[in-house]
Amino acid sequence: MFRGVLIDKHEGQQTAAVQMLDEASLPEGEVTVRVAYSTLNYKDALALTGASPVVRRFPMVPGIDFAGTVVSSSNPAFQPGDAVVLNGWGVGEVHWGGLAELARVPAKWLIPLPPAFTPRQAMGIGTAGYTAALCVLALARQGVQPGQGPIVVTGANGGVGSVAVALLARRGYEVAAVTGRPQEAEFLRALGAKEIIDRAELSQPGKPLDKERWAGAVDVAGGQLLANVCAAMRYRGVVTACGLAAGMAWPATVAPFILRGVSLLGIDSVMAPLPDRLAAWQCLAEDLDPALLESLLREVTLDEVIALAPELLAGQVRGRLVVRVGAPA
Repeated sequence: MFRGVLIDKHEGQQTAAVQMLDEASLPEGEVTVRVAYSTLNYKDALALTGASPVVRRFPMVPGIDFAGTVVSSSNPAFQPGDAVVLNGWGVGEVHWGGLAELARVPAKWLIPLPPAFTPRQAMGIGTAGYTAALCVLALARQGVQPGQGPIVVTGANGGVGSVAVALLARRGYEVAAVTGRPQEAEFLRALGAKEIIDRAELSQPGKPLDKERWAGAVDVAGGQLLANVCAAMRYRGVVTACGLAAGMAWPATVAPFILRGVSLLGIDSVMAPLPDRLAAWQCLAEDLDPALLESLLREVTLDEVIALAPELLAGQVRGRLVVRVGAPA
């Protein structure tokens, strides 16, 4: 038996609770992992609260990522004792995830834990930081280089945004951080942001084309913010879009794309192929200082995650929530 968060649904009513689970209930997979740390992500909060139909099979252990140690493996790629990380692949949605002491998954979903990070640090990065790295690498692949102009990051106080600010600054980019919490300006400047922009400035309907401001963008918001970011891109600017915190709708025009040659790149972290995952974690190992990472982390226990989910959805959480999954001492 092992402890975990379990979401269930009966007669249309969803419940979530920490309870004892039977190892025999684990889903199929080649590798069983003892989870050391997981995280509480925006998607996990949606699943736990039922605010969005994230969970597609019940009962479900949420947690879209985890870091831990292999207990057993029928695949020669992994041996007992190996330190591993998982991000995405539908865990916490269609396959039991990381908010439990044990997880069982296909071997192809796992990557070795980079030596630069402890399991706690890896989950401090988590899917949010790994997604940020995918965005930063995509900007570079599209030719956006330091010195070409500012890079704007929306949702800069959140998990993706805060790591994106830190990575971009470390790589020499000038970063403009958009936040709905201007009182956190010093935190963002400590990460490397040169300019702080109040989210309200970009939240209202704007012009199809605005003054050219940014060479690149990392957008976690969607909605009106994304439309306004695109409208203010410089000629041949590049926008990476990876979230919908401000809404799934996109009230924009084609003007930035056909008049300025702006590119809009979708960033999917869930099903990204192995080479992209390894490149993202290599980027994180090289460009994210673990000491700086500590300022982004708040460690919580498995028993706290259900109550914290509504706070995360309300935008009241700064940085990364790292969940110590092991049973309390």
